[in-house]
Amino acid sequence: MGADVGHNRDKNFTVHKVKKRIEQVEASIARYLAALERADRQDDDVMEAKTERITEKIERLRRQMRAFKAMERQVEAAADKQVSLTDPDARSMATSGKGTGTVGYNVQFAVDAEHHLIVAHEVSNAGSVRAQLTPMGRKAREAIACPEVTVLADKGYYNRDEVLACKGTGIVPLIPKTHAFDNTGHGRFTTADFAYDVEHDRYTCPAGKHLTKGKVRSDRRQATYIYRNLTSCPTCPLKPRCTPERLKRVKRMAGEEVLEEMQAGLEDMPDAMAIRRQTVEHTFATLKAWMGTTPFLMKRLKNAKTEMALSVLAYNLKRMIKIFGIKPLISAIIS
Repeated sequence: MGADVGHNRDKNFTVHKVKKRIEQVEASIARYLAALERADRQDDDVMEAKTERITEKIERLRRQMRAFKAMERQVEAAADKQVSLTDPDARSMATSGKGTGTVGYNVQFAVDAEHHLIVAHEVSNAGSVRAQLTPMGRKAREAIACPEVTVLADKGYYNRDEVLACKGTGIVPLIPKTHAFDNTGHGRFTTADFAYDVEHDRYTCPAGKHLTKGKVRSDRRQATYIYRNLTSCPTCPLKPRCTPERLKRVKRMAGEEVLEEMQAGLEDMPDAMAIRRQTVEHTFATLKAWMGTTPFLMKRLKNAKTEMALSVLAYNLKRMIKIFGIKPLISAIIS
């Protein structure tokens, strides 16, 4: 589970944001210069006072422009093309809503579904959680000294490479797949309508025909196999509902069977996401309620890590008191 715990985003600058600010100041200067030109054509005292005010505003805007130009150079020189004035380590976090981004830190929790104890946590300034699946899964597995853990996560964690990296590590991820654009809006079949046959390494289309492996495309990361039917596709009566091309081509990437196993696991556990919400989101909401509107009192990543570690310790102690009672817990600690 992740959360963006933030600072003032107006004090955070990226290449795009600085460029946009510069464009806004340039537009304002252009408007005031045009107003100044109009005022200069009039000679009365009112226009003279107005000219003076406009000149002051233009000078103020030019000072802003110099500051933004200096910031532009700082951002370009930064390793990740980002500068935060409130906290040098804070970074812009990805969010789903337009214009709702926050600047701060990303907090990850791995929570035991039975007792709601936080078994692992991490604070980072990574902009998203897409690369956090295997690190957090590994920390959770090591923390509970278990050879295998099932990790329930929301679709924000879905990352093909991360899921494949879990194979053989004792981390079993169950994450809903994020769906890219498909043909459903045009009333055509999607890849989900084509059943894959593992034994014969082929797909069966809605018309009952087989698509077999043909071309292999590869890049530096992984191979992609193309399945098609050279004989049946051109004359198939379902072709208008399938593809506008001469042949329907279904792509299958190397490691696709791992993703299919995960999908089968989700289907076998239909309440997986409900369990995730009841477990992690409740825990996170409790901590956010404790911490209030200013989650981190300290600046810099190392201090935020310490602050969160203390909060997690306090949370776990309160949970264990609730589960065991104070006296049994004290006895367990000192024994």
